[in-house]
Amino acid sequence: MKVNIYYGGRGIMGDPTLFALSKMQGVFDELNVKVERHNLHEERKNITALPSTLNDADGVILASTVEWYGVGGYMMEFLDACWYYGNKEKIAQLYMCPLVMSTTYGEREAQLTLMSAWDMLGGKTIPGLTGYIKDSISFEMNQNYVSTIEKTAESFYRSVSKHTLVLPASNQEVKSLVSSPEAIDLTPQETEQLSKYASDDNFVQTQKEDIRELADRFKTLLKNDGATEDEVFLTDMKKHFKGNRSVETSVKLEIGDIAKPMAVEIHGESLRADYEALVNPIVVLKLSKETMNSVVHGELSFQRAFMMGRMQVKGDFSQLKTLDDVFPFGG
Repeated sequence: MKVNIYYGGRGIMGDPTLFALSKMQGVFDELNVKVERHNLHEERKNITALPSTLNDADGVILASTVEWYGVGGYMMEFLDACWYYGNKEKIAQLYMCPLVMSTTYGEREAQLTLMSAWDMLGGKTIPGLTGYIKDSISFEMNQNYVSTIEKTAESFYRSVSKHTLVLPASNQEVKSLVSSPEAIDLTPQETEQLSKYASDDNFVQTQKEDIRELADRFKTLLKNDGATEDEVFLTDMKKHFKGNRSVETSVKLEIGDIAKPMAVEIHGESLRADYEALVNPIVVLKLSKETMNSVVHGELSFQRAFMMGRMQVKGDFSQLKTLDDVFPFGG
C-alpha cells in the first residue's frame, strides 16, 4: 500500500500541519505503508507535472495550513493541475483524507474546499482532520491531540486497505453534466511555456497586431470577391482609363507594402498597367494603400493627394494633372 502526501503550506517552523503529518507518517511506518511526500512549496516550479505521481498511489492526503484565508496558492495550483492533466480514471480509485490546521479562522471552510475539489475530480473523500491551533507548543505537548491524529491515520489506513464504500457526491454529478474540461493536447511543460508568452505584454501586443492585419486582409478579400488589393487597384485603373491621343507618359506607383511597384504606361489611347519593372519612368509616385484607395474611389485626385502631403512625387510634377485627366475616378 502506498500513500502520497501533498503538503501545501509554506514549510515554516511551528506549522501545526507539519507536526500532524509527522505523527501520521509515524503510524504509516508502523503499518508498513510506503509514504511519498511532496512539499509543494519546494516543488512549485514542477507543480503542473505532479498529477502524474498519483498514478501509483492507493491513497492521498491533502494537507494545508490556513494562515489568513483558504488553503493557499500552492494547493490550489496542484488541484488545478489535477483537473487539467490528472488521470481521471486513476483519481476515481483514490481515497483522499484532508488535513487542515489553522492559525486563524477558516479551517473547516478550507477542508470543505479540498473535499469538494476532490469530489469534482471524481475521487473518494473520507473524513479528515481539522483544528485551530493557537499555540503550537501546547498543541504538540497535548497527548490527547496526538492520539486523535494517530487514530485519524489508522482510520485512513483501514478505509484504503479495505476499500470502504463511499456514497456518491452531488459534485460528481454536476461535473458529469456541465463541468467537463476541454481536452488539452499540450503537455504541462508546453502549457506553462505558453503561459509565459501570454504574460509577455510585447508578445501579446505583436500577436494582436498580426491578427488584426490578417483580419483586415480577409475583410478586403471578402469585399472584393476574393481579389487582393493590388489586383483591385489594377482593375480600377483599367476600368476608369480614358485615353488621349496627345498623352505620352510613364508612371511608377509605389503603393504601401505591396511588394512590387505598379507600372503605368500610356501611349495615346493605349494603356499598360501591371506590376512589372518600368525603366526610367517620367514620374514616380509614393503613397499609402489608404491614399490609393481614396484616389480610385474618387475621394481624392492625384494632385490633391500631393498637395495634402499624402503622396510623394519625384520627377515631372506636371504629370499629376495628366493622370487626373486620363483617370477621372470621380467622374
